[in-house]
Amino acid sequence: MEEAAVKEKEMETNEEEDAALIEFYSSFKDLFEFFCLNTTIHGTIRLVCSSRNKMKTAFWTLLFLASFAMLYWQFALLFSQYWAYPVVMSMSVHSAPKMFPAITLCNLNPYRVNIVRKNMAELDNLARETLYTLYGFNIPEKILEDNVSISMEDWSNGDPSKANNSNFQLDHSIALVKIGEKVGFRMCNATGGECYTKAYSSGLDAFQEWYRFHYMNIMSQVPPIINVSSEENHIDKLVYACQYNGEPCGSSDTEHFHHPVYGSCYTFNKDGTDTFWTALKPGIAYGLSLILKIEQTDHIPLLSTKAGVKVMIHNHFQTPFLEHEGFDIQPGIKSSIGITQDEVTRLGGNYGECTNSGENVNVKLMYNDTYTQQACLNSCFQHHMIEKCGCGYYYYPLPAGAEYCNYNKYHAWGHCFYLLHNQLYNQVDRHQQSCFKECHRPCKETWYKLSAGYSKWPSSKSEKWIHKALNAQNSYDITSGRKDIAKVNIYYERLDYNSWNESAEFTETLVMSNMGSQWSLWFGSSVLSVVEMFEFLVDAAILSLIFFYRRLTAKRTHKVSRPPRIPSVSLTLEKYRYVEEGLATDQDMVKHYDNYGNDSIGQNHGLPPYPKYNKYQMPELYPGVVLNGFKHRKEYCIDIGPNS
Repeated sequence: MEEAAVKEKEMETNEEEDAALIEFYSSFKDLFEFFCLNTTIHGTIRLVCSSRNKMKTAFWTLLFLASFAMLYWQFALLFSQYWAYPVVMSMSVHSAPKMFPAITLCNLNPYRVNIVRKNMAELDNLARETLYTLYGFNIPEKILEDNVSISMEDWSNGDPSKANNSNFQLDHSIALVKIGEKVGFRMCNATGGECYTKAYSSGLDAFQEWYRFHYMNIMSQVPPIINVSSEENHIDKLVYACQYNGEPCGSSDTEHFHHPVYGSCYTFNKDGTDTFWTALKPGIAYGLSLILKIEQTDHIPLLSTKAGVKVMIHNHFQTPFLEHEGFDIQPGIKSSIGITQDEVTRLGGNYGECTNSGENVNVKLMYNDTYTQQACLNSCFQHHMIEKCGCGYYYYPLPAGAEYCNYNKYHAWGHCFYLLHNQLYNQVDRHQQSCFKECHRPCKETWYKLSAGYSKWPSSKSEKWIHKALNAQNSYDITSGRKDIAKVNIYYERLDYNSWNESAEFTETLVMSNMGSQWSLWFGSSVLSVVEMFEFLVDAAILSLIFFYRRLTAKRTHKVSRPPRIPSVSLTLEKYRYVEEGLATDQDMVKHYDNYGNDSIGQNHGLPPYPKYNKYQMPELYPGVVLNGFKHRKEYCIDIGPNS
């Protein structure tokens, strides 16, 4: 019964061990074999099933490693493409009611100002002498004389004291000269040690730039002009007739301003809020039709050398930059301008630099209209100009507390200006502080594509009656015999517009899909196979920690400072043998026992020989002592005589 109970207890212990919560591997080999035999990754079973054939095992090992390397090479290519953040542009066509764009017209005749008329006359004389020196001909004085001028009261809104006409002197040292085969002029810094030469291969371009440079210095005396007085707001001097969608244009739909080079300018549909300018149908009959007077009596003929009208088509609430985006209308010509609209939406962020309304641009705009890249570029340049040259460029607005440049007060501003302009605009890749890098494109932008057609207008057959009609209604002067009128039609070719939208070429979903395809191609497995591999790596790490811990604890257990002494039980057995055989008395044994601990273990103590045969029975001294993990058992000795 007792033996059965012991067996049942042992079985229960074994069952408890078998039902342990965690059963781990005894070696890395067992772990690897279990993984190869049970994983869903294709090809791993070949690493263990052909272990007897070392050539096959080596072949499949190399094949498995090569597939693994190819897989992660494809992963590297995939992620390198993803982190490059490429975009694709998709186009969609929309049809929806929309407003007609804003139209800006300029007459290309900048006015003279009475308060600087003397300086302008001096500049014209200097220009006449320069042309004679360079090319040997004189400009008739009557060509340069012009009685049309604007009083200072009109320009300064009734405050003539804003002008600074005290002691301005024209700088004759900045002269136009021939430089080899080119023509240009030279400007030096404040010390005269460094000079910059502005040269052109065309003498005409060089002369206009030289004249414009002196003109800016003269006009710096005139305060900034934003609004022209109502007396000069005569759009009838430029526009003889205006109609949109077959209806006459209203006078309240225009905004008047003056440009220092392009003269009086008018903007139709500036705000884009009047329902009158709603685009209903495409075609010439439903667009804007204008009859324009082309003024060929130049107020400043050496500054403005063109005859015609400057036109720009742009978005609402946008400052028109005619020097960058405008086109010219020729006199005696009928121009038909067809418009198609495109909208561009950019992603921004990691996919490109753009801004919604200039909020992430580190440039303070000097224009009150909506953000455009050109407005940012002009503002950026003006800030750099004021910072490095100490004064502002005349053609751009000024921030508070700044003033325009002139070489009477800022002697070297021309040298500073041309170097800065060349640095910020012409050498973008060589300089980190480029305005093109600071000014981002709008994330949403509207473009207008133009297609133009031209024809002579009016024709020779209809010229007379058209002139008489214009004379009767608009007091048009036909005695000069000049063809100084033009007609322009601006219309939508179609109301549909193209929308170009950027989208990411590689999204997270597409990357995961491509990764799954590559994994399936090289290993024929799924996401759960990845989990199995991860589990294998975790098990290998845990097994390494277990082996390390066992080795560490084993070293601590076996580490001793000196050899162990003889157990006391051995001395007890020795004492018993001495007493039983009568080799020593109890007192001698006690003495010997007491001195035993003082002797070194390495000494040899003479012990009496133990007889081979003992007729006495060896008693059980300590039944409960366990030696080396085994319990001491009784043994019975039988004395066998020689006759047995």
